[in-house]
Amino acid sequence: MIQVRLAHWFIGLQRRNKAIILVSTDVFFVLFSLWSAFSLRWGVWYVPKGAEWYLFAVSPLLAIPIFIRLGLYRAIIRYIEIRALWTIVQATTLYALVFAFVLYESGIKVIPRTVSPLNWLIVLLLVGSSRFFARWWLGETYFRLGGGRSANELRKKNVVIYGAGSAGVQLASALSHGRDFRPVAFIDDDILLHRRKANGLRIYPLSSLSYLIDRHQVSDVLLAMPSANRARISELIRLLEPYAVHVMSMPGLSDIAQGRVTVDTLQEVDIADLLGRHPVAPDQALLDATIYGKVVMVTGAGGSIGSELCRQIIQLQPVALILFELSEFGLYATEKELNHLLSLAKNAKPIEIITILGSVTDAKRLEQICTVFKVQTIYHAAAYKHVPMVEKNPGAAIWNNIFGTLHAAQAAINANVELFVLISTDKAVRPTNTMGATKRFAELILQALSLGAGSKHQTRFTMVRFGNVLGSSGSVVPLFREQIARGGPVTVTDARIIRYFMTIPEASQLVIQAGALSHGGDVFVLDMGEPIQILDLAKRMIHLSGLGIKDQDHPLGEIEIKFTGLRPGEKLYEELLIGDNVSETSHPRIMRAKEQVIPWPELEKMLETLAQASQDDDFECVRGVLKQAVAGFVPQCEIGDLVWNRKAALRPEDLPPS
Repeated sequence: MIQVRLAHWFIGLQRRNKAIILVSTDVFFVLFSLWSAFSLRWGVWYVPKGAEWYLFAVSPLLAIPIFIRLGLYRAIIRYIEIRALWTIVQATTLYALVFAFVLYESGIKVIPRTVSPLNWLIVLLLVGSSRFFARWWLGETYFRLGGGRSANELRKKNVVIYGAGSAGVQLASALSHGRDFRPVAFIDDDILLHRRKANGLRIYPLSSLSYLIDRHQVSDVLLAMPSANRARISELIRLLEPYAVHVMSMPGLSDIAQGRVTVDTLQEVDIADLLGRHPVAPDQALLDATIYGKVVMVTGAGGSIGSELCRQIIQLQPVALILFELSEFGLYATEKELNHLLSLAKNAKPIEIITILGSVTDAKRLEQICTVFKVQTIYHAAAYKHVPMVEKNPGAAIWNNIFGTLHAAQAAINANVELFVLISTDKAVRPTNTMGATKRFAELILQALSLGAGSKHQTRFTMVRFGNVLGSSGSVVPLFREQIARGGPVTVTDARIIRYFMTIPEASQLVIQAGALSHGGDVFVLDMGEPIQILDLAKRMIHLSGLGIKDQDHPLGEIEIKFTGLRPGEKLYEELLIGDNVSETSHPRIMRAKEQVIPWPELEKMLETLAQASQDDDFECVRGVLKQAVAGFVPQCEIGDLVWNRKAALRPEDLPPS
């Protein structure tokens, strides 16, 4: 207790007073070292005589200015690092050399030559060891006291760092100065490192993790392998899943190198790492073909896919990028982020970022924008995509997803846009919901415009179809994270439900490359890999949060999984192809599908009927047109438009006079 009070008193002193104490201590060390050197050399209890007292007076006058000059008093002792030892070696060596010169110029003939090296060695040991002892003592006391904060807030979590390389050592050093985590050991796969120590921590094999958890009450395992690929990280995560620990990871090397984060910035395990899917290296020629040196527009630029498309597009050096978005905040957020990314780019050509608030249902405004800015490439990501929400508001989805696509496509034709890419979805294949049906209808529009009016315009229309993307606004991943953070329950619609998943950056990158492969009217399908069972994903996320699943077999678990039943229009599984007619392209992750097309004259009549029925709130007619146009559309639920249902339920006498 006295030691803690003394340390607290020292930490609370002004910096000037601390410096005085350090200087006084070093003066004592210098004098003691010289006396010890004489005593060791003579082998007796040394007492200075005559002129020898002169040497004891001179030694601190030489040492302290040298120590000050080389910065021994500038460092904060409780944060001092091992690299400071080299500064201490330099300072004490320089002092010893200067003192040796003074010693032998003093004219005192009875002084042995070995006194000088002994003096240097002792002062080095005393000055160096004192600082690192103070670092340990004051550092522990400082973080234990923490300025009077509560014990619960200041109690560090014992953690194990997986990876004893340079990144792991840096992470351990950084965390030792923090208030949240206390590294207690390393785990590494290299057998040659086992039983050795790094940064004072012992290195163990993975098989010792249970022992470490029991001995040190380890709560977290921190992955310190920023250069490892996704397949390797996924393998490690699977190995760690059986243990009751929270798994976190360091950011990637690119983020650290670009200064976005620091080494000790920890993050939840990326769900993409759970999939173990490693993106194929992009074809730079395909990326540049439709963007470099061109004017590009992205509709729905504030959404998950739209904003990521914008991030990747500005890296490909367009002349200008037009952000078209209905949401004011989404537009503002995307513009702000893009301008920040441009400010970080070095030696990059200036790119004009143009922000436009508007709806894709405004045909005149779309054509005006394409004409005035001479747009050459359009990525059409604007759509209503939330399945249950669209079921409740089919009229809005008809205008936004179908007629919004029609107006954007006609604007592209009239403004001689070179390429128009529609962001589609796997839910467009044999849909059971209105959202999927409207997206397939949007595909049919572009196919018909390409086929029926191919000789009348120069615009190449293409569609890119893929499944769920990780981290999007409608994804289950952020929902599961939120539910786990609240303590559960985690809600899964059905134990059998499966989905395809892909990261947003990979999907956006493939969309750009697919556009460059287009000849006109193409439907491209992205290789989504193996489907993921949603229940399995939920269980893995719970385990990686260091929590247990609560069920009949494990009543003491923390997080319960509840099954809520399929939502309106939701399927147990999704498909990417309507038929079997699919061919490969030059890119291993992009396939070209050959599917049935409705001729433009026939489709145009359907559009006229659809527009009139939507205006009249005749959603039975709307559904009839969608069934006629979209192959395999089998609605799972009744018409859900709230206004239409309410109006149908009212008696004539309940309606207000017209």
